[in-house]
Amino acid sequence: MEKMKLLIKQLTGTFVFFLILFISAGRLDYWQGWAYVAIGLIMLFVSLTVLRVDPELMKERSKPGEGVKKWDKLLLILSGLMLLATYVTAGLDSGRFHWSPDFHWSLYALGTVLTVTGQLLFLIAQKQNRFFSSVVRIQIERGHVVYEGGLYKLVRHPAYLGSLIQTLAFPLFFGSVWSMIPVFISIIILLIRTYLEDKTLINELSGYREYTGKTRCRLIPYIW
Repeated sequence: MEKMKLLIKQLTGTFVFFLILFISAGRLDYWQGWAYVAIGLIMLFVSLTVLRVDPELMKERSKPGEGVKKWDKLLLILSGLMLLATYVTAGLDSGRFHWSPDFHWSLYALGTVLTVTGQLLFLIAQKQNRFFSSVVRIQIERGHVVYEGGLYKLVRHPAYLGSLIQTLAFPLFFGSVWSMIPVFISIIILLIRTYLEDKTLINELSGYREYTGKTRCRLIPYIW
């Protein structure tokens, strides 16, 4: 049941944003749009098969428990608005009005590689950490403990690293200079959320402070 709820939630969200992208583009013969849809559907399939998470985590991600931080609720709303703005801007730019100049094919290719890489990093991090909630909260009722293996040896928030890479790839993938504006704001929000979540875990999750001594970087390897 939880798997079905999560699947419906993911499919609905994916469909809505894809619909917004094509409406903004004003046409169906929009190759960047269809390429993005293809990648999204492939990644959704991977998340439900090869990188499928356990039922308890599915339940948590579909309906998080109590204790969600108020600031996280605000940041999630702002992130959603910026994501919407990014889709609309890219659709209007590269799909309808062509405000930006045509990119070299190598930039589109780089955007594709980074998009796939970012989404895979996110899914792998989700698969590895059974406490990978969609919100910032200490999952006391689930026996929340620190996970230190896999990608979490590289940085403390590998899923956010994946999101960062995918966000940076968006203007390249769509060939939209103007989409860099909401992308820049999205990255600022992501950095703020990473900092606040890390601070929360240090103060409230047993063993996390010690973990920071082993894996020193929050988000960007060898930098921050």
